[in-house]
Amino acid sequence: MMNNVSVITIFYLSGLNDKMNHRLILFSLTLLCYCAILLVNISLILTIISDKNLHEPMYILLCTFCINGLYGTTGFFPKFLWDLLSPVHVISYSGCLVQALVMYSYACSDLSFLAVMAYDRYVAICRPLQYHSIMSRQKLIKLVCFSWLTPFCIIGTNIYLTSRVKLCSPYITKLFCVNWIIVSLACFPAETIVNNIVAYITILIYVFHVFFIVWSYICLVKTCANSVENRAKFMQTCVPHLITLITFIFTLLFDIMYIRYGSKNLPQPLQNFIAMEILVIPPLMNPLIYGFKLTKIQKKFVGHITFRIK
Repeated sequence: MMNNVSVITIFYLSGLNDKMNHRLILFSLTLLCYCAILLVNISLILTIISDKNLHEPMYILLCTFCINGLYGTTGFFPKFLWDLLSPVHVISYSGCLVQALVMYSYACSDLSFLAVMAYDRYVAICRPLQYHSIMSRQKLIKLVCFSWLTPFCIIGTNIYLTSRVKLCSPYITKLFCVNWIIVSLACFPAETIVNNIVAYITILIYVFHVFFIVWSYICLVKTCANSVENRAKFMQTCVPHLITLITFIFTLLFDIMYIRYGSKNLPQPLQNFIAMEILVIPPLMNPLIYGFKLTKIQKKFVGHITFRIK
């Protein structure tokens, strides 16, 4: 065991079967999916940036939310597309840590943005007279920085601790690098105690995010129950956020439950889909949900299409 310590400079990703058939078809479908994700997110981002009427906290948060989706998918799809055309699926040690950092910080940032967006809707509906003073430009910048930098620092700490662990195997049974799998390759399990403690603290922090979102919506529902105007606001601006939240939480919990309790006897393609879903479903669905539901964005899209037809 000691002979293998500190010699791992490359990881082998075994999520793809070397003998897998129809690789070109899968490559084409994956490329099409990635292009669709890029198209819907970039379209929404450019729509919000180009229209001054959309320079409001809710839309700016939505814009940064979509940028985070692009950040997360870019950490996965280019490498995966390359692997689909490559006979050997490898990644450097440092590249693996960077990919794990991107994957985890993307997911945590998504949850942070959902919490901030829930807070924004709470203030807009429950405290409308104070909305502009509470959600000032300075406050908005701080919330956006919090949603990006805090997860990056927390996950960065986890990845740094992982980088100090001595590993005895270069094989990762996934399509991409996952921090907990890297830690599980440790030569000496006692070395991972601090990693596990920090990982549990990280989980608790983001469980608190979920509780905060639930609390926000309890307040929103109570406020909207007695007001027709507030119910209309809720249906217009909160329902897209709620659908986005449910989609994200469902895909995240499904992935976590599979990691914890899933059968390793499932077909490899199904295991791969479960691993990929959080990188496909939320980034693709979120811009579509908001684009179809939010009136201002709808009108902007229709205006662009009408102008181009003329």
